[in-house]
Amino acid sequence: MSAAPHTPVMPDEALAYLNVRPGGRYIDCTAGAGGHSAAILEASAPDGRLLANDADPAALAVARARLAGYGDRVRFSERYFDEIADAATAAGVVPADGLLCDLGVSSLQLDTPERGFSFRESGPLDMRMSPAADLTAAAIVNEYEEADLADLLYRLGDERRSRRIARQIVARRPLATTTDLAKAVEQAAGKGRKASTSSRVHPATKTFLALRMAVNQELRRLGDLLALARSLLGFGSRLVIISFHSLEDRLVKQFLRDASQGDAPAFRVLTRKVARPSAAEVERNPRSRSARLRAAEAR
Repeated sequence: MSAAPHTPVMPDEALAYLNVRPGGRYIDCTAGAGGHSAAILEASAPDGRLLANDADPAALAVARARLAGYGDRVRFSERYFDEIADAATAAGVVPADGLLCDLGVSSLQLDTPERGFSFRESGPLDMRMSPAADLTAAAIVNEYEEADLADLLYRLGDERRSRRIARQIVARRPLATTTDLAKAVEQAAGKGRKASTSSRVHPATKTFLALRMAVNQELRRLGDLLALARSLLGFGSRLVIISFHSLEDRLVKQFLRDASQGDAPAFRVLTRKVARPSAAEVERNPRSRSARLRAAEAR
């Protein structure tokens, strides 16, 4: 197997909570470069099966190459994770023994300027996980009303300067590139807060996060996946969600809390306290620092 350019987050914890075993059937809703998928296939050898899904065709191409050696034990699907039901059934992994969803953005996306996910290098204002999607970040920053743009930045990015940033974006329209947008945010943040080489957090970080979440409808899709998950899992099977945003983690936490109550609960929560990456992992992979893992067992 060839090495992948993306390091999976919390792989040991994910495998443990998924309770991966030989012969099991698993769904990796966000396969990315295939790191978690490879770990699941190894742990479920010799006859475990997996559906590796991702909305990003570029990431899925890397996963296909990485997982080629597992032969027909792995099937592939290109779609957003909330649309996975038919593909999972067709792949013969329903009812699944485990379903994993890693909500993070991969290095493949962040480090490719043409995708527009990062302000580190100039690229188009795109931010789509799937190139088939219609909405882009350019459409939002150049077409939304100022008040709607400010609301989006505040709600999804927890950006306290959302009104100033929205005002500056509107004043600089049209914005064509990620650096155009980053400069607008820097201007709105004020000279004293302008990013420098010593800054730990770029002032545009929350704006880019909010736009990415809006472009890909991430909260709506997560809610739809959670509502769908129990129908894809067998009794005693495991659901594992790794999130990187407080809104995502709150949504997962509330869903599992509600789904584990009542006379006929759908899940039993396994992570009463959210699981976090170890200090050693954060040192090896700084992008894991904000990861939060929650898990449940289907009832």
